[in-house]
Amino acid sequence: MSSAGDVGERGIIEIMLRHITPMPGMPIPFWDDVMAISLGDGRAVVLNTDMLVWSTDVPRGMTYRQAARKAVVMNFSDLGAKGVRPTAFLSNLALPRDITVEAVEELARGFEEGAREYGGYVIGGDTNEAADIIISGVAIGVADEGALIKREGGKVGDVLATTGYFGDTAAAFKMLLEGYEAPKELGESILGSVYAPRARVEEGVALAEAGAATSSIDSSDGLARSLYDLSRSSGLGFRITQLPISQNARRFAEHNDLDPGALALYGGEEYELVFTVSPEKLGEARDALRKVGCTLIEIGEATEEKEIIHVEDGVSRPIEKGGWDHFKG
Repeated sequence: MSSAGDVGERGIIEIMLRHITPMPGMPIPFWDDVMAISLGDGRAVVLNTDMLVWSTDVPRGMTYRQAARKAVVMNFSDLGAKGVRPTAFLSNLALPRDITVEAVEELARGFEEGAREYGGYVIGGDTNEAADIIISGVAIGVADEGALIKREGGKVGDVLATTGYFGDTAAAFKMLLEGYEAPKELGESILGSVYAPRARVEEGVALAEAGAATSSIDSSDGLARSLYDLSRSSGLGFRITQLPISQNARRFAEHNDLDPGALALYGGEEYELVFTVSPEKLGEARDALRKVGCTLIEIGEATEEKEIIHVEDGVSRPIEKGGWDHFKG
């Protein structure tokens, strides 16, 4: 008999969906970043839920406040990827009975900090007892249905782009989980990418308001995994001509004799947006992002062939599907 570890996170989702009836008129289909319910007036309530389990998701060195703030960022990031501004956050919080009152206060401060940072409010939640700290958050926003940027929608020839560079979080996990080292200043910057992540909410909203992106995904499971998920929904392949490798990741890779490309592709928890833009709208997309302090980074194009490849020096190599999976690591 197969186990959850055998089929992985996406296999479990497939099993669940075989037994679930899709709601008629869903503004966003299954296999997207968020869920949505039509209000019948051209608007939709857009929701996302994401869970943080202390024993598996919280790295050493992270404080209670940082973990609670990150739980908000995780949820708000998915709304941002659809071009939706989050307005509210619910926190379902399971706690061991011996957790200190001071720790609970720090969790509350983290929820407040994360929500207000993106213009939202914590409006409630639930508490229960458990053997581990579990934060199950819900993000809520309202948006025009026609402006939602789904994972589907890209076209052959569209420019593939991101809102930022990748590799810092993979380097951080190398330090936290595998004992790799880095010079002090570099190490602190790299670890900050995990302890204090940032959601690209304003960037997603800007792309939606400009009508510039044809598809979009939050990259929290890693760049490679995000490309495969985007491919699954859009029915397209991708030809990567420029890996968006951060300078920190390059320095860390050089210091530890690692492949910087692998750090950029197979990290996770970056919370950048990976999106497609029609060539005719590329200038508008650049301008929209520039107005919110972000630079559009071109990394490739959408192709008819459903393969994901990296082309470098005239040589094409397939990009493997690796990335974060809650049941496989």
